[in-house]
Amino acid sequence: MNAWTILLVGVGAAVGAPVRYLADAAAKRRLGTAFPVGTFAVNVAGSLLLGGLTAATAVLPAGLAALLGTGFCGALTTYSTFSYELVSLTERRVTGTAVAYLVASVVVGVLAAAVGWVLVRGLV
Repeated sequence: MNAWTILLVGVGAAVGAPVRYLADAAAKRRLGTAFPVGTFAVNVAGSLLLGGLTAATAVLPAGLAALLGTGFCGALTTYSTFSYELVSLTERRVTGTAVAYLVASVVVGVLAAAVGWVLVRGLV
């Protein structure tokens, strides 16, 4: 790993984190907080993108993979916020919503990654 790669990861993260924040804030304003739509949406979108990037690894320059994969997707998607929101839903005693959020996040996230991989794999 070199300084250039670290810089690219930092640049990707500097873009991904604000995108996540803005998407979550917009979702909360429009849809409320009963279901964490913002985090769910960015996690699914990030999974789709990362699945596609994984399929393209053989043809992508390493720097671009670091910028988009580790940097952007790493900052865009958020396991810690997902975990916090899951605990918060449980503490609010909306167990059905908590279970739906947990299952949907895992299943749809993995499916999105697979779809991204399949779509890009067909192109490379």
